[in-house]
Amino acid sequence: MRLLTCVKPGEFAYSNGSVPELKKGYALIKVKRIGICGTDLHAFDGTQPFFNYPRVLGHELAGEILEIETHADYRVGDHISIIPYFSCGTCFACSQGKTNCCSNLHVMGVHCDGGMAEYILVPIQSLFKDIRLDLDSLALLEPLAIGAHGIKRAEIRPNEFVLIVGAGPIGLGAAAMAQVAGAQVIMQDISQNRLDFAKENLQIPFSINPNQEDALQALKEITKGNMPRVVIDATGYKKAIEQSFQYISQGGTYVLIGLQLAEISFSHPDFHKREATLMSSRNATREDFHWVADSIQQKLINPHVFISHRLAFEEVASQFPELINPANKVIKAMVILD
Repeated sequence: MRLLTCVKPGEFAYSNGSVPELKKGYALIKVKRIGICGTDLHAFDGTQPFFNYPRVLGHELAGEILEIETHADYRVGDHISIIPYFSCGTCFACSQGKTNCCSNLHVMGVHCDGGMAEYILVPIQSLFKDIRLDLDSLALLEPLAIGAHGIKRAEIRPNEFVLIVGAGPIGLGAAAMAQVAGAQVIMQDISQNRLDFAKENLQIPFSINPNQEDALQALKEITKGNMPRVVIDATGYKKAIEQSFQYISQGGTYVLIGLQLAEISFSHPDFHKREATLMSSRNATREDFHWVADSIQQKLINPHVFISHRLAFEEVASQFPELINPANKVIKAMVILD
């Protein structure tokens, strides 16, 4: 079989390997779709945390079951998505149902090899099936579930203002799921192309480009001085994270979906007087996958609008640098293996 390895920052290499042999508790999957995400891009440019080279990337996946032991929920030929956060099931987090932040977590394409291969072995407990969804939708469940998890953490109330900072794929997904939860979404980004995409394809009613206007004043005008009760960072950039503390309403909640390796700082008195809440949002759970799948089936969101580029598996190495180039206006690139 063919597989693609990120040998070191800036370098991919194709190779031939053996098709994995089935083992107890696992399923053999023929990979059909691979969504390229920020994790893959950061791994390629050398800025992905918790990462070692060489590594097979890819964890936004859809595929077909080729081999599996007898199981009540899955059979050969099923099209599946993969929940790529392999948890131990025994630590305190897992015992509390928080498998997304397992103490011994291994994420495909980060801590262990991912899905940029023709065939992969996956723990049965990490499979997700929904016969209502096509392959593209199945591959997009994972990135959309990341946003969905942050939205659930925020406990959004109908008709309230929610500010999403960062209109990359995760931020856009969070915005879509915030709308499903009934929020009035405000999208903020320095890329006008991304803001235009959000307006045209997701019908986001409000947008702010800090390079073109005073973001704080714009938020006051949109919210009639109240400010958003929920602010969500989907950038992971230190400056953006720290600036967004000023956007939280009294009694508001700030959710960090984006990950920043450095320390962040903010004014404790200002944060304290608002009695604000600060929380992180890591990965997603099976429940988040179900919520996204149901939202797609009910036509509350359309995952296909996120796919801006398609490429064949053998084109990934040569075209990958172009996916990073902002001039190419990539929202989500989807790798096709048929």
